[in-house]
Amino acid sequence: MLDATADISDDLGDAARIAAPGFTDYGGLTRFSGPITTVKCFEDNSLVREALQEPGQGRVLVVDGGGSMRCALLGDILATLAADNGWTGVVVNGCIRDSAEIKTIQVGVKALATHPMKSHKYGEGRRDVAVQFAGIKIAPGEYLYADTDGIIITSQALQATEVNP
Repeated sequence: MLDATADISDDLGDAARIAAPGFTDYGGLTRFSGPITTVKCFEDNSLVREALQEPGQGRVLVVDGGGSMRCALLGDILATLAADNGWTGVVVNGCIRDSAEIKTIQVGVKALATHPMKSHKYGEGRRDVAVQFAGIKIAPGEYLYADTDGIIITSQALQATEVNP
């Protein structure tokens, strides 16, 4: 298992890009990590569904929803799709819904808040582009490490350290 984000922060210092606080854990996993894939969309989760239908292969989907508080970009159906397809987590700069159900799904989910309304489905947005929110820039192919203390982005994968019993 990888180190906690606090330990990663201690080890990397300024080399660790740390997202500003404000994200809440909603998924069944509160510690997750993996290579990043991105979706940039606003109140339209069509590309979120498209991404999560692909094999996750241990990746984390970072969704820049522009911080919208007017609808949800992820619900229990998409969270289940993520878990079933091998994604380790989804980070949403925006809202999710079905939070009680998502808590039972074995995937990490972090978001700003919940909202009961579903998003539009116009097929708008962009995939695998650099996004910027929470005070940091996040690019596809970088690595995300998340736990209850926060979110860290690194340019390269980190190795887990062995803990002596």
